[in-house]
Amino acid sequence: MSDKIFHLKKGLAAGHAVGYWQLGVIAEERFDVMDQPMKGEMDPFFFLTKHKNFIPHEYPCRTVFAEQFRGKRPDVRGTFEATRWWLPFGSPRLDLSGFWFRPTRLATWARTSIEAEASGTAKIRLGTCGGAVIFLNDTEIGWMAPYSRNLEAKAEFDLPLNAGLNEITIFFDDLAERDARYFFQFDYLSGPAAHVALPVPCQSAAAADIETALDGMHFDRTAYFEGDITLNFATALPLDVEVNVAVEGDFMSTERFDHDFVLKAGDKRLTIGPSEETPADFRHFRITLDAGGFVASRSLGVEICHAGRQGKAPETLGARITETLDEISRFSERDTVRAFARLASGRGGADTDAMIEEILPSIEDCHDCADFSLVPLIWSRTSWGQDIGATTRDRIDQAILGFRYWMDEPGNDVQWYFSENHALLFHTSAYLAGHLFPNATFLRSGRKGSEQGAVGAMRVRAWLDHFEAWEMAEFNSAPYFPIDLKGLTALAALSPDADIAERAKRGIVRLCEIIARSAHHGMMTAAQGRSYEHTLCAGRSLELSAVARLLWGKGWYGRRVHALPQLAICLRDHGLVVPDALATVACHEDEAAHQEWRFAQGENRFAALYHYKGRHFAMGSAAHYRWNEWGYQETVLHLRLGQRPEAAIWINHPGETIQFGYGRPSYWGGCGTLPRAHQYRGLAVLDFKTLSEQPNFTHAWFPVAEFDESKVKGRLALARSGRGAVVLIGGSELVPVTDGPSANAELRQGGHKTRWVVRVCEAEGLSEAEARFAALSVEETADGAFVVNDPDYGRVVFRNDGSTEAEGRNAAAKDFTVAGEVTMLAAR
Repeated sequence: MSDKIFHLKKGLAAGHAVGYWQLGVIAEERFDVMDQPMKGEMDPFFFLTKHKNFIPHEYPCRTVFAEQFRGKRPDVRGTFEATRWWLPFGSPRLDLSGFWFRPTRLATWARTSIEAEASGTAKIRLGTCGGAVIFLNDTEIGWMAPYSRNLEAKAEFDLPLNAGLNEITIFFDDLAERDARYFFQFDYLSGPAAHVALPVPCQSAAAADIETALDGMHFDRTAYFEGDITLNFATALPLDVEVNVAVEGDFMSTERFDHDFVLKAGDKRLTIGPSEETPADFRHFRITLDAGGFVASRSLGVEICHAGRQGKAPETLGARITETLDEISRFSERDTVRAFARLASGRGGADTDAMIEEILPSIEDCHDCADFSLVPLIWSRTSWGQDIGATTRDRIDQAILGFRYWMDEPGNDVQWYFSENHALLFHTSAYLAGHLFPNATFLRSGRKGSEQGAVGAMRVRAWLDHFEAWEMAEFNSAPYFPIDLKGLTALAALSPDADIAERAKRGIVRLCEIIARSAHHGMMTAAQGRSYEHTLCAGRSLELSAVARLLWGKGWYGRRVHALPQLAICLRDHGLVVPDALATVACHEDEAAHQEWRFAQGENRFAALYHYKGRHFAMGSAAHYRWNEWGYQETVLHLRLGQRPEAAIWINHPGETIQFGYGRPSYWGGCGTLPRAHQYRGLAVLDFKTLSEQPNFTHAWFPVAEFDESKVKGRLALARSGRGAVVLIGGSELVPVTDGPSANAELRQGGHKTRWVVRVCEAEGLSEAEARFAALSVEETADGAFVVNDPDYGRVVFRNDGSTEAEGRNAAAKDFTVAGEVTMLAAR
């Protein structure tokens, strides 16, 4: 690294954020408190946020931390040493958010310079969820310490700037409890004319070229099923650059693969390697460039699926069960789910034991999401304990007896007890573990196993009562169907009580029916109560795709799964029967009829869901759902065209402007503000009214390469895949994004008030769809209704109470039932 200091200079207008910083390492230390129980129960409304997207549940670790540190000057510790540089890429925040599975205290230093044209006082605003101390030219200016979990607070400070360079240093820290928003935002509200002058150890022009390269960098495809994974850079670099590519899975994945390259001066492409040799699933690629000691990174995400190797699914269910167990046993991530599949298919032994041993520390330490690993482990121990090595088996037994099974047992972890999917797994584990060890003492509860099992059974029955009344709290959510199936299949197979086993089997069949009705050729295509970028931007590698392959012969396998082998074993060994008729529902092939599916999920039917599909398209939405409120992770409208799963579109208001971040909502997953949404058959209207503090655009995922043809002009966008087509009409111009992570896969509509009209249809070409639907418009009536005159449906009235009138039919969201109503309508 050069000893000479250069500066990357950027304009700094009043009201804008300072986005360029030098960064030190994130110092991490456990924050353990005395083991103690918590009060509380499953909360089916936890994500229906009342204040912004703040989740109110507080762990004892936060209570203790707040008593010690909230409102007090942060405990400044460590010293600053630049190890990398933060470049904003459109985000106003220096954002180090992530996921920590235990309570963890974080601390980081950041530094930059402001070059003022004259001396004077600047007013700045600092926003953060944790604590921060500001230093100007080595003098402390002020501090803030809200320490409110994931809820941003803001404070203003005066900075007496000198003419010329002024060094700004910020120490910031927080307590991370699972998903943690760890960031600060530094807004330059007013002051002398100034520039940001970021110190860099290389020529300023080279640093600027690095930023440009990373800013416009994108993959050459939106998904990889074969061939090389290739990065395209916006510009060729003028010097050789060392490149590290770290390949990771979602936040729960334990895998990381590092690759090192040298990008030669003049290169604009980097081939990372064959997709066939890269682990499947939606993968985050953290690209780090090092130019003479100037180190900067950006994350990209892309789906990888080994569809060519997997080929066509076998014809019979028995063969698909065998294929499922083989696939997971050989290719899945090393965890207790893979160990389960191996034990269930006669593949026990040292390597299987090693997989279990690798995951056991997270169970022993009660990491968040350890319940996901524990359920298949208890099943494996119960059914194939003799096939597990004695040493590993003994350690399993101790982990089971030492686990914390519910919040009323003492502990100091941050396991998430409140969502219905986690609650099911905790109660299932307690019930089955107690039955497995009836005479042993469970360490945290102090109960004998028979008592632990009885408590678990009581709670399982209460959970089933709630599920049978209201079904999924995180409605229709692709990542959470497998979690519920994980718990229900374990109960169906292992429950010593016949009533629980039978109710669990009915629950499995019901979930399979919901998946089938909400699917387009086996692929979930619907509004969802919890979504992530890694579950929306991928299709074939999602577990529900593999579930559809197992049940109906239509789909592919990813690498990480939760319930798939358990579902296979229930079908093989435990009398589970999923009705054959659901295959026709999931893979609708009828040319003459379309399916309209209306139902509700969540306690008190808080989510009314509408779904419409034919052979060539499908679209689902949430009806009259929390209009104009702050959102969490809800995807309100989702559609697919033709037979290619990647020909998918959804529309949302981003919760943050950093792509592939950890926000809830994130860039693609969820909505910062939820829209007024209506749908009737193939017609939908989304009306967004967002807040000034939120991103000032809405956008559509629009992957051009995945369509047979597409066109964007002015306020109009059209796409076709096979005989399925869509027409999108914006309230203002629709702007394609042509560089950066979502290059050629994103349409933006600027402003805090935006409207999207969506019309899916059958068409042989874009010109046909354009001729029929490009003139669609929305008339707003005095009573607040939206009226659309549709060429096929006639006058469609979307009322502001969530009801719809069209074709002589009336439907009100408030009347949708949990059981649901299916109507077959003539195709058009």
